[in-house]
Amino acid sequence: MQTILDDRAQHTALQQQVIALPELDIDLARQFLIALLIGALVGAEREKSQSESGHRTFAGLRTFILLAELGAVAAWLSRETGNELIVVLTLTAVSVALVAAYVLESRQRPESIGLSTEIAALCVFLLGAIVAYGHAEIAIALGVVTAALLAFKQSLHGMIRRIGTDDLYAVLTLLIATFIILPMLPDHTVDPWGALNPYTLWLLVILISGLSLVGYVAVRLLGPSRGTVITGLAGGLVSSTAVTLAFARQSRELASRVNPRALAAGVVGAWTIMFIRVLITVAVVKPALVMAIAIEFSVLAIVGILVTAWLYRRSIGESSVSMTANSPAIRNPFSLLSAIQFALLFAAMLVIVKLTGEYAPEGGLYLVSILAGLTDVDAITLSVAQSAGSDIPFDAAMIAVMLASLANTATKCTMVLVLGRGEIRTIVLLTTVGLFLAGFATAFLTA
Repeated sequence: MQTILDDRAQHTALQQQVIALPELDIDLARQFLIALLIGALVGAEREKSQSESGHRTFAGLRTFILLAELGAVAAWLSRETGNELIVVLTLTAVSVALVAAYVLESRQRPESIGLSTEIAALCVFLLGAIVAYGHAEIAIALGVVTAALLAFKQSLHGMIRRIGTDDLYAVLTLLIATFIILPMLPDHTVDPWGALNPYTLWLLVILISGLSLVGYVAVRLLGPSRGTVITGLAGGLVSSTAVTLAFARQSRELASRVNPRALAAGVVGAWTIMFIRVLITVAVVKPALVMAIAIEFSVLAIVGILVTAWLYRRSIGESSVSMTANSPAIRNPFSLLSAIQFALLFAAMLVIVKLTGEYAPEGGLYLVSILAGLTDVDAITLSVAQSAGSDIPFDAAMIAVMLASLANTATKCTMVLVLGRGEIRTIVLLTTVGLFLAGFATAFLTA
């Protein structure tokens, strides 16, 4: 009996010892694991780069993992003890080691001086510390960005070489217009009709310029040698009119060397992007209006996509001139002068649409939309979208935007008919008729 009681007492004591064991901190273990993975990600890229180039540096996969672990441990100890000097002193020691490594390497290989690996090592240490401080999501994102910047070295250098001085000035000007000029403008109407809000006006100018700049960058990055279809799609974000004009001229000037179906695919592709661009613009300016025009413009975009895909398939394998030397003359779309000119045009359209909505029937608005759309679809689209729901009913706004887009399409079709030559004229004319029929039929069925 005494033996049984002794066994039970020993069993109870063992249970108490087990219960007294410290529990594993899952969150802490997860933080250290994330830090190690960040170091492994950046370290793997550095290891791969060094093996391909044949140039070894002080840090490889293991070193980066250890640096991330060191950063996480230092931050954890600093957090547990409340002594921030631990991180500061550890960071100082790592920085000294990195400087020493850089000095030694520059002496051995003076022709390959660079700080990428050293800066990446410092970043990995700090990212490990950020994880231990409880900001794992930010650390993971920055770790991926760091690895991508290191891996895409050649691509980034090639992109910079393709950027001209004017392109750089245009980007800087757009940033000035966005972050310096825009905050200085008054955010209220300043005209007797209550149509012109300088802040909103300039914000929408920046929106259109930004979309155009995205298309321009796409053209520069892809290069015109990628084909007429891709050039047309990317160029459509900048100016579908410029793409249409350029391809129409090529069909006449290079008639014996170009593929008319490929040129037509580029033209229709640019038009399709214009319809999608109108949807995006309206979604930003007046989200409620998107529901009114979504079906009509989706149908127009689908028709354009189908025609572009069919023409592209028909043009595969047929002889076509390289577009390198004969690409569309698409220039950087943003300059301060062009932005001011567009702002003035947009302001005029806003006032006209406002007055038309107040003093003229819907027929007057439709006439204004058609006339404005003959030259530029962006200004009238923004103007109508701004007034939709207040001065203009949504149904009338939808019809006005569609009429402006189709009028602009008719203008570009006329360019091809006048300046083009050969089969491209027939294809573009039939496509234009199909777009008009699809647009009006959809508007009639949804009315």
